[in-house]
Amino acid sequence: MENRHGLPEQASSSNPVNTNKENLMVATTSPHLRRLAAAALLLAATAAHADSDRSLGLYAEGGIAPHGQGDTYSLALGVLVPWAPVEALRNGPWSFHWDLYASDWNAPLQTGGRRNYAQIGGIATFRYRFGASSSPWFAEAGLGGTMMHRVYHTSTHDFSTAFQFTEVLGLGYSFGAQREHELSLRLQHFSNAGIKEPNPGENFVRLRYAYRF
Repeated sequence: MENRHGLPEQASSSNPVNTNKENLMVATTSPHLRRLAAAALLLAATAAHADSDRSLGLYAEGGIAPHGQGDTYSLALGVLVPWAPVEALRNGPWSFHWDLYASDWNAPLQTGGRRNYAQIGGIATFRYRFGASSSPWFAEAGLGGTMMHRVYHTSTHDFSTAFQFTEVLGLGYSFGAQREHELSLRLQHFSNAGIKEPNPGENFVRLRYAYRF
């Protein structure tokens, strides 16, 4: 193309489209922006994982109260109902849920054979998620009460009441895209806290699988 003097016009070295593309590439490859984007993704992932501790869950659990001979076995199905009455339980590593369950104990009789004991219970449970909520590992502790349909009598243990208090300690691991799956190993104690004698108590080791919605 010629200018008004008849001389060829030099091509412009500045193309607005190319310049915008270059600026965009520089901006998106900025180390500061990359670090900010990574931090935002980490926070979003942490929030999603933390929410799994505060969502409704269902679980199945099996356990054993070992006595060398005449062990007692248990199976349980339960629901985990989150509750956060204070701000400290709505965010951060601490959370709370109600553990409501139905269980069956199978225990040896004093006269031989075995007997089943149906049980219902509720446990107020606190959970702590390690790594400021970012770890897949968590610990739990709970206190509650249970009721059996008959008083528990075995070849080694004689309860005096159908009602029992229960305390739980657990260590677990979450996995899955949103950490919706959980496996935990739990130690659980039952006794009537001396309401009536005899009060030998019973101790279970339990393995639990839970699914969080």
